[in-house]
Amino acid sequence: MTDLGDALWQAAVIMATGMVVVFVFLSILIFLVHLLAKFAPADQIEEPTAAKPAVTQNQNAIKPDVIAAISAAVHQYRQAKSTS
Repeated sequence: MTDLGDALWQAAVIMATGMVVVFVFLSILIFLVHLLAKFAPADQIEEPTAAKPAVTQNQNAIKPDVIAAISAAVHQYRQAKSTS
């Protein structure tokens, strides 16, 4: 078995090496992102076009016969539930 001091020293060297590698990688990544931001064109914001015409109330309204059918179905359901 090796000396505990040697094992701790080797662990510290491996940890420091890993931290340096990650730091260097992230630094290069940040540099490349900034470089890309300088060369890539910025997104152009499109100006809004003419407003769409307002939808008339009749197009979105529920037809009266549909409302009547739903009301009749709810009424029948409630009557069936109350008698059970």
